[in-house]
Amino acid sequence: MPPRRRLTPDQRRAELLAAGTQLFAERPYDEVQMDEIAARAGISRALLYRHFPSKRVLFAAIYQQAADTLVSGIELDPAVSLPDQVAAGLDAHFDYFENNRHTVLAANRSLAGDPVVQAIITAELASLQQQMLDTTGLTGASREITAAILLAWLTFVHTLCLDWLENDTITRDQLRATCIGALAGALGAAHESAGDIV
Repeated sequence: MPPRRRLTPDQRRAELLAAGTQLFAERPYDEVQMDEIAARAGISRALLYRHFPSKRVLFAAIYQQAADTLVSGIELDPAVSLPDQVAAGLDAHFDYFENNRHTVLAANRSLAGDPVVQAIITAELASLQQQMLDTTGLTGASREITAAILLAWLTFVHTLCLDWLENDTITRDQLRATCIGALAGALGAAHESAGDIV
């Protein structure tokens, strides 16, 4: 092992997250060992455990970082109809899912019972829902029905993406078109009679 470099705690944490991110993206969760992550980062296993006491804790930190990046990277424009601008956000998520297939499946399969990881997923969906809802400018009953539709749609997208990653039953283009169509259809049907524009 090469001589350990002097890093601040934040720098060391970032380095460990980067090493873990690479390994969890390369292989299924159960095949990744903490020894490998330490070796990839060029540190001892003991130092790794000082920062992250278990593989689950490290994975949760990696997944939280990814969720924060995805949510913060979405910029919605109130001047554009919601279905028209959702495509960019979908593409960002699809890119991450494709590049980190094992990580996404681990969070939703291997760690489906882990409350910390599931809380990250739930919080990400809620944050996306709120961002999208705020963009509509709706109030009152129209806002409430739109909020319900958006959460249901985000859950639908999440589930369909997992099937895409796990079973390859749909192409990325089909996935994108289906997700956009489902949102446009649901919002259109809900707001048509009220004359809302979403």
